[in-house]
Amino acid sequence: MLQVGESAPNFYLPDADMKMVSLSSFKNKKNIVLYFYPKDDTPGCTAQALALSDLEDHFAKFNTVILGVSRDDCISHGSFRDKHGITIRLLSDNDNETCKKYDILQKKEINGEIKICFTRSTFIIDKQSVLRHIFYGVSVQNHATRILEAIKNI
Repeated sequence: MLQVGESAPNFYLPDADMKMVSLSSFKNKKNIVLYFYPKDDTPGCTAQALALSDLEDHFAKFNTVILGVSRDDCISHGSFRDKHGITIRLLSDNDNETCKKYDILQKKEINGEIKICFTRSTFIIDKQSVLRHIFYGVSVQNHATRILEAIKNI
């Protein structure tokens, strides 16, 4: 698993508008809240995206951008964003490469079978691309405000 103080793994992913986004493009410019969520347009993922969108202006005051990542494709992200009025950028990791780099896919035994499961997770990355906070197994309730508090202390 990744550790606080390590360099954040780089990523290069398309957003809902198929524009490419990379970690390196924010270096020395912005802090990043990089959160991984399981699926577009599900109750928990919608609540999380809306809560973060609602606080986006507060995050901006701390020079922070919010990026959501799931394995859904860009078209799904665009529909999800437009349906719910989500304002944060949603990135598509169809090939799971970024999910693997951030170690959010975990093996679990379910009904006697080993399955790869998605772990809702959030990473706070500073302007130098260093991991400052890591949250694995995130609960959606009050998560956005907890993340904002962590950003205030960077």
